[in-house]
Amino acid sequence: MVDLKIENLTKKYGETTALDKFSIYIKSGELMVLLGPSGCGKTTAIRCIAGLIDPSNGQIYLGNKKVNELSPKDRDVAMVFQNYALYPHMSIHDNIAFPLKMRKKSKSDIEEKVIKMAELLGIKDLLDRKPKELSGGQMQRVALGRALVREPKLFLMDEPLSNLDAKLRTHMRTEIKKLQKKIGITTLYITHDQVEAMSMADRIAIMKNGNIQQIGTPTEVYHHPTNTFVGQFIGNPQMNLINGSIKDKSLFLFSQPIIIQPVDKTLLEKKLTTKFIVGIRPRDVIIIKETDVFTGIRLDGIVVFIEMLGDDITVEVKIGSDSLLVTINKILNPFHVGDKIEIGIEYSKMHFFDDEGTRID
Repeated sequence: MVDLKIENLTKKYGETTALDKFSIYIKSGELMVLLGPSGCGKTTAIRCIAGLIDPSNGQIYLGNKKVNELSPKDRDVAMVFQNYALYPHMSIHDNIAFPLKMRKKSKSDIEEKVIKMAELLGIKDLLDRKPKELSGGQMQRVALGRALVREPKLFLMDEPLSNLDAKLRTHMRTEIKKLQKKIGITTLYITHDQVEAMSMADRIAIMKNGNIQQIGTPTEVYHHPTNTFVGQFIGNPQMNLINGSIKDKSLFLFSQPIIIQPVDKTLLEKKLTTKFIVGIRPRDVIIIKETDVFTGIRLDGIVVFIEMLGDDITVEVKIGSDSLLVTINKILNPFHVGDKIEIGIEYSKMHFFDDEGTRID
């Protein structure tokens, strides 16, 4: 196992910068996920690391070895693509064995490694079949086996589950995580799906416009987003963003003044600008009942939309000319569109950002 270090990786296409001073360190045996919307530079980064495209600037290190000048076959990196790229005329056995044959391994060594990998992936009974005879999940396992059978130093995965249905994606991301930990291979995985990233990653690097916005564990990026982009990209439903300001010891949200009690003086100690943005996750908004004792912020609103999401319900509450999303358990939902309700926000659950969207602590 080796670590991966990227320093100031930049890739330009004419006047367009696809990757801008991209720097990241992945520890040996770690599963790092690059997360971001389409066009943010994820695939460009992973293809530079694999040697499929040349960066305009920057350094790539595998362990202590700089690999910028090495060809893809000499970097000892394996990659799994979105479309699997299996050879349709070959059996599953020969697909998995192919990279070993290219390295002129002995027949006995090839057979031993293929059988071992097939057993690990639960596809030993499929070795005589052709790819067209397999399901999507089975083909994904074959693609993983072919990439891992030669025991590379680094494993790169480019949106490997995007062609699978929702149920199979959920199953396969669990299987990939288990397999990665069992083998212990250093892995860089890219996706635009935040659920995939949160469930699989040891750490997540969130990207936007060729730049890394934040690197942290799933818990860190969820509870302490570095800016409003991260705050809204991580979490479903996305974080509510509310314009706020403080004047004469009153907090204004949705253009409504809320008197700050002495118990909440920590709010006044924050380095808040005249205008700022408050982030609040839908799960952290409370619907107050008449009998509840609540000392946080209280706001009156009207239910304008209700969306069923399995065991949860997302309620859109209109407050003045603005609205707020609230997530509640469906068992506790007594509401209908048009109902007047009171919601509560605890000060401790609020995230503060300046008017440029950068976190204020």
